[in-house]
Amino acid sequence: MQTSKALDGPFLNGRVCLVVGDITKQTVDVIVNAANSTLLGGGGVDGAIHRVGGAAILEECCEIRRSRYPQGLPSGEAVITTAGNLPARFVVHTVGPIYGRHDEREAELLAACYKNSLRLAVQNSMLSIAFPAISTGVYGYPPAEAAVATSQAIMEFLATGNLLNEVRLVFFKQSDMNVFLRHHKFR
Repeated sequence: MQTSKALDGPFLNGRVCLVVGDITKQTVDVIVNAANSTLLGGGGVDGAIHRVGGAAILEECCEIRRSRYPQGLPSGEAVITTAGNLPARFVVHTVGPIYGRHDEREAELLAACYKNSLRLAVQNSMLSIAFPAISTGVYGYPPAEAAVATSQAIMEFLATGNLLNEVRLVFFKQSDMNVFLRHHKFR
């Protein structure tokens, strides 16, 4: 059972919806992890996904670090692993920008997180994806600014006509979702 409440939207002809809930309980094809560059787990969303998903996720992340990203996954990039014990089938790990540390490229990097995650979902024949609010926690991205970059990136990606049926934005608190609703750029 999916633990969510306050379904809002939908937006973009029903393809985007907003919920308040726990990202680890979303029943979708793929959930997105707001990972750190080590891919080895951490706090917040990252820690929760690794804890609930179990050892299989960490094993695949370690292999990705060993074989593809020995220096760590760069901000804006994304990789896919199993979902282990999560109700989703896969996890896309993406590293959001730390606000104020990317020479004013934060919006570009945050948009890349969403677009690269969506691209991986489509490449792997996924129909539904759930995102947390990437970079708005300890990485300090102002939620109002993130709403603009996030909604524009999703809107641009879905305009390409891909086969994704559902993009779910999962907020930890109702107040976080309210900020998004005031600042998004969905038409």
